[in-house]
Amino acid sequence: MNTSAAHGVRERLVVIGGDAAGMSAASQARRTRGPDELEIVAFERGHFTSYSACGIPYWVGGDVEDRDELIARTPEEHRARHIDVRLRTEVTEIDVERGRVRARDLESGAESWTSYDKLVIATGARPVRPDLPGIDAAGVYGVQTLDDGQALLDTLTRTEGRRAVVVGAGYIGVEMAEALINRGYEVTVVNRGREPMATLDPDMGQLVREAMTGLGITMVDDAEVTALPTGADGRVRAVATADAEYPADVVVLGIGVRPETTLARAAGLPLGDHDGLLTDRSMRVRGQENVWAGGDCVEVLDLVSGQLRHIPLGTHANKQGQIIGTNAGGGYATFPGVVGTAVSKVCDLEIARTGLREKDAHRVGLRFETVTIESTSRAGYYPNAAPMTVKMLAELGTGRLLGVQIVGREGAGKRVDIAAVALTAGMTVHQVAALDLGYAPPFSPVWDPVQVAARKAAAKVRGTG
Repeated sequence: MNTSAAHGVRERLVVIGGDAAGMSAASQARRTRGPDELEIVAFERGHFTSYSACGIPYWVGGDVEDRDELIARTPEEHRARHIDVRLRTEVTEIDVERGRVRARDLESGAESWTSYDKLVIATGARPVRPDLPGIDAAGVYGVQTLDDGQALLDTLTRTEGRRAVVVGAGYIGVEMAEALINRGYEVTVVNRGREPMATLDPDMGQLVREAMTGLGITMVDDAEVTALPTGADGRVRAVATADAEYPADVVVLGIGVRPETTLARAAGLPLGDHDGLLTDRSMRVRGQENVWAGGDCVEVLDLVSGQLRHIPLGTHANKQGQIIGTNAGGGYATFPGVVGTAVSKVCDLEIARTGLREKDAHRVGLRFETVTIESTSRAGYYPNAAPMTVKMLAELGTGRLLGVQIVGREGAGKRVDIAAVALTAGMTVHQVAALDLGYAPPFSPVWDPVQVAARKAAAKVRGTG
């Protein structure tokens, strides 16, 4: 291990990955220790740093006009704070024993080793690209980075055809389908599951399907993609399943992502069941004193199930980066875990979830009851009161809240935060029903929809406990 600090020389922190977790860690470490004490080098293989990957579908769809609006801090701004950002430079090897990384300049091909006293691995996630004929053809896109988004947008603005197929109906697939509709494309979504949004139970996913078909999106469910046929020019021309072919001038992969832990695996670092890096609560890689990891490349503790999960969200990445930077800078902080909160939309339909789905609860052996209620975002008599559906899971015997899913119009999505706080606190549905929430007709019925579901769940748990 490099021992520069022991010889009176400033320490070096090396960061692999220049987006949310990596640059949050670098920035927090810089706040903790000045450039005379800590040198910080950050490697990023793309052209950008510190950007909102979650905003890419809204940029592609035209809701966000300029790509640079998604960039929170440019490489130049980081460099002004004495963080040595090296763009278009890909780390190809981690040598844990000798405390160094090997990196390749993607423009020149030159390779060099850089030693470190402390290392942060923030390599993110990679889009799932199944091994199918035509998967690497021109016109087929994953959407994970700003570079990916730019490549797709360039194609959308110059292609003559107007037919798009989205493979997968998770968050990215659903959001990209709407973005392509906004760009004037005919959109087909080919989904392996029964309903879109597998992060919801199927009965709630059906509500999302109705909204998508209402936008003019053609939904093909229970369908396995077998190939991406290409034309004589090598470009994709269709998406094929066992039963049909769907013409395509452009294909977007929205199948999901996996932790990008190729480097970590080769270095012998510990990975979990989901191929994410395993860390302790300080985000230190297990078994390593001076190596931390955060963001989409790690597994996190689910506070509801007590198990490790891979949940690739920018909210977690930024928080974990702050924790890492504090610890790498000599302080102390911990990341407690997550409850799996996420929110999205299709047109004006808001989609939110937190905690466990029914199959998650079954998988960990929990006995539970479910309730589903219909309510409105405001008092029913108040103008523009919008409908919403709330589904809630509660544990038998204890009444512990296990999960909430919400699908509805304006004002529905962020109500999931009530449940997220309750889950984090380990509250029962009885306690949720008794919460002193804000009320006025423009904002809520006298009983908030989440509390209506909690009351019904409490009665049901009592009746079967």
